[in-house]
Amino acid sequence: MSTVTNIPSNTSNTSNTSNKNILDTAAAKGSFKTFGKAVERAGMGDTLRGTGPFTVFAPTDAAFEKLPAGRLEVLFKPENKQELVSLLNYHVVNGRKSMADVGKWEAARTVNGQSAPIKTTGDKVSIDGAQITSADIDSSNGVIHGIDKVNIPTKQ
Repeated sequence: MSTVTNIPSNTSNTSNTSNKNILDTAAAKGSFKTFGKAVERAGMGDTLRGTGPFTVFAPTDAAFEKLPAGRLEVLFKPENKQELVSLLNYHVVNGRKSMADVGKWEAARTVNGQSAPIKTTGDKVSIDGAQITSADIDSSNGVIHGIDKVNIPTKQ
């Protein structure tokens, strides 16, 4: 596989985030506010602030805006917490995996138990149809790869 080159990467400038956990790093980036809210609503904050390491394919705020009208509000209701947990866990992989690692995979085994297909086309990498738009955002307990779509697991 060729090296992924055109995906914005923060690997050369990780010193400002490497002392922060995944959630604090995501919050500092400014484009993952909805993801952070979803993690807190799901009760997963302590986990993603924990030791890890984790690789998180975090939908950007713009990705959450692409959901059908009202879908996020429904997911945020207390009675739908398990569905929200499943959805978020579909965006998490155990271990710290760089973009170079992910680009070699055919699928990622997510924390919710399902495999998410990985596709590499030229220098672009996607996971279950979501384009990775920012890669290798380092944190103390893992790495974040920003994606442009919220991936929905096939079973909740």
